[in-house]
Amino acid sequence: MYVCLCHGITDKDIREAVAGGATRMSEIKRSLKASTQCGSCAMQTAAVLRDELAKTDTPFYDAA
Repeated sequence: MYVCLCHGITDKDIREAVAGGATRMSEIKRSLKASTQCGSCAMQTAAVLRDELAKTDTPFYDAA
């Protein structure tokens, strides 16, 4: 499913970033550019990140 239409980022892209070590929104923004243009995907991006981190018992710290 597309999460960020501005940059064509899917939930799979975010999950792969987490598998590659991303644990914060700032890392997702930097690596994928999600939530850096219009910002309408910020909540969905954070939700996917939070869900993936929960699978590994890694705490979710920031939504910005």
